[in-house]
Amino acid sequence: MKHLSEVLKILDGALKSNHSMAANYAGLLADKLDLSGNRREATMIRERLARTPAALAMAQSGHAGPSLATLPVDGESRLHTVDISQPDAKQVRLILPSGIESRMKDFLAGVEHHDELVAAGAAMPNRMVIYGPPGTGKTQTARWIAAQLEVPMLTVRCDTLISSLLGQTSRNLRRVFEYAQEMPCVLFLDEFDALAGARGNERDVGELQRVVIALLQNIDALPDSTILLAATNHDQLLDHAIWRRFSFRIPMPLPDDTLRSALWVQFLGNYAPPDLDIHKLAELCEGASGALIEQVCLDAKRSAILSAKPFVEPTELLRRLGLTMALNQGKVLASVEDEVRWLRQWLPKYFSYRVLAMAYGVSNRQIMNAIKEDNNGNPGDTNKSRQPGQPVSAHPVPAWGQVGT
Repeated sequence: MKHLSEVLKILDGALKSNHSMAANYAGLLADKLDLSGNRREATMIRERLARTPAALAMAQSGHAGPSLATLPVDGESRLHTVDISQPDAKQVRLILPSGIESRMKDFLAGVEHHDELVAAGAAMPNRMVIYGPPGTGKTQTARWIAAQLEVPMLTVRCDTLISSLLGQTSRNLRRVFEYAQEMPCVLFLDEFDALAGARGNERDVGELQRVVIALLQNIDALPDSTILLAATNHDQLLDHAIWRRFSFRIPMPLPDDTLRSALWVQFLGNYAPPDLDIHKLAELCEGASGALIEQVCLDAKRSAILSAKPFVEPTELLRRLGLTMALNQGKVLASVEDEVRWLRQWLPKYFSYRVLAMAYGVSNRQIMNAIKEDNNGNPGDTNKSRQPGQPVSAHPVPAWGQVGT
């Protein structure tokens, strides 16, 4: 039977006297019937929905989205425990390794054809856990999935979900999971290890165990058709019982050379200079995350716009990349001199005295003096690592708008 998931959701809403749930899924059913050519049936459903004033706003579309007034709240603070967003497929772009992209398409196909798979006895729960280092695109992947499915994304707010009151966190979890079943949506649990940490370690306390148990029970109670995504930077911290609750387990590694090249092209866009060597950039940022590449591109594009230039300057782009890579490695660049010495050490064939002098708007002699001080062993060693609590920069760095070509 087609559209069985929506029919069952409407029935669940009616049996629970949950008007919002029944109306939301009736609107989605009307949309699906409309898309499949059954316009007469879709119109009949919408007309029936329109007879109820409270459902009037939802009668035209199943994707109208939830009202902020109905979002679940923490019983103690009365703050919302989820954030709602509506990702747009035209704005959310995602570049993934081919193998991971194939798994994502499998997941989307399973969601879109869930009823047919159920009828054939081949359906899997629409649940996915995404894990990997920071900045590899886990949250962006969740947004992309919601955009492809054209449904709202409900992101759980751990800061308000986790309560200081005994048992309140478990109650908040239950409200969130029940709310996610009231409408077509993606329920996204970011920083998943904060809720699903392994039980039994020496620092474990009874309340944390109860939270994990409540989480497991709420996941088990979810209908297979409800879309649940979770993301974590620390997959090794997850409780062992969590893993089997997710049919899809997607690792998100740091991008390889090919993927880094594609990311440079995407993030620079029309601001990439014609003579830019993308492959060289990809080599220089080995070990960098996609988020790091995006930040460098955004900074370089802002500089180009503020300087009224049609393209980013290659020197400015490389300078920003070099400084960001240094910070990513924990190096302290507390002064302009430190920056100059680091760039000279990082890419000596490109950052000659002349190029550095033009980049920082100083004379060649000043650049030579800075390099000479370092060679003589004076302060300014860029190989030192930042100590805990030590500020990243003790002196102001030059304004980006003052950088030369």
